[in-house]
Order: sequence, then structure tokens, then C-alpha cells
Amino acid sequence: MERQANTQGYGACCNEMDIWEANSAATAFTPHPCNITQVYKCSGSTCGNTNRYAGVCDKDGCDYNPYRLGALSYYQPNATVDTNRTFTVVTQFLTTTGNSTGDLREIRRLYVQDGKIIENALVQVQGIDKGNSITDEFCAQEKKTFDGVNAFATQGGMKGMGDALKRGMVLVSSVWDDAGSSMKWLDSTYPEGSDPTKEPGTGRGPCPATGGSADDLLANAPWTQVKFSNIKTGEIGSTFKGKK
Repeated sequence: MERQANTQGYGACCNEMDIWEANSAATAFTPHPCNITQVYKCSGSTCGNTNRYAGVCDKDGCDYNPYRLGALSYYQPNATVDTNRTFTVVTQFLTTTGNSTGDLREIRRLYVQDGKIIENALVQVQGIDKGNSITDEFCAQEKKTFDGVNAFATQGGMKGMGDALKRGMVLVSSVWDDAGSSMKWLDSTYPEGSDPTKEPGTGRGPCPATGGSADDLLANAPWTQVKFSNIKTGEIGSTFKGKK
């Protein structure tokens, strides 16, 4: 199959909440809403293949990547969140009413390491309010500042993502080598050839532009692994322990 399981050219569009996309050098959490309410078989333009903004889902999503947002030494080995060691990832979904009946309005991230709660890194980019969570306002500012298209809003925004979560979603975990773009969208300069000193938002992480190819990883890092444990869901604040 040569890593290509889809032989017919069809796609399956559905709302996607990327709770944790990461390696030891960079991380992001990203909601991807769709303007449909169930799994949808697509092909061609409806998948966003020819124009990524012409499909039924937000392929870019609204990402919160600390490095991309100016916190260059927040998440990496020996940093504020030390990726050499075990840590807990906490994601919180806040609604307009403060309970499960309301619409989703905010997604927060924090970490716990060595019993200490580590708040998410604050935005350090001019043009985006100095917060540390995902909201409709943050997404609009990020897209404008980074010269992007706010498909997040047109495909449903926070409410659309929240509605999908209410309907029920499947938790999936994987190790991915990304044969298409070598994970540069997560941990390097992307799009390729961009200049982060002149083009805000193109610096996604500290990894070199020449690294990360899937073939190289398969040949030279077959030991690549991740360990997930103690996965919990519950009321806000109930799934972890730590001190600030």
C-alpha cells in the first residue's frame, strides 16, 4: 500500500478536535469544525483537494502553538514544559453557561509536571490579544495576523466544534510521520521557503527545514514511540492534581 490506504480517492469529512499534536520540540491543539453534522463521504472539491477552503470542513483549523505564538522556549527539552520527562496534558472546554447545556466558547490548555500546574504560554505576537486559550476572537485575530483564511468561522467556529463534541466523538491516538509535509506545519518553518522574521506565523517550531522526512524517520528512528496513560474525562478541575 506504500502508506496510502485510500486507493479510490474518496475522503471522509467529519469534525476533528486535535487535543494533542506534538513531539518533543513543538505542540499544538486545534479544533477543525465542519458545516455538516455527520461523517460525510467526499471527493474532489468537497474534500477541499483543489481548494482547501472550498470543502465542508476547516482543514487548517484554529491552532494554538506556543512557539508559533512567540513563546520560543516554553515547550521543549529542559524548558518550562520539559519534554524530556513525563507530564500531564489537560484540556478544558468552557461553555457560555458554565455547564454542559451551553455553547462552547473557549478551549484551555494547561500542563502538570512534578506536581506543579503550568499554565499555557501567553501569546507574544503583536496583533493578537495576550491570552492563552482558543476563542472565536483569538482565531479571528490569529488568521488576520498570520495572513490566513478564517475558515474556522465560516465552517462553524467554537459553537460548531462544541456541537460536534456534544454529539459524541471517538478518541484516536497514533504515531504519525507525515509523508506529505514532514510535520513542518508543527515543528519547523512552514510553508517551506518562508522567512519567520518577515512573515509572522511561519515559524512553527525549532526543527530544521531539511529534517523530519518520513523515509528518514523510518530508516533511522524506528524506535519512535509515545506512551499515553491515565486518560480521564470529567468536570473541570476534577481530572488532575497539582499546585500552582
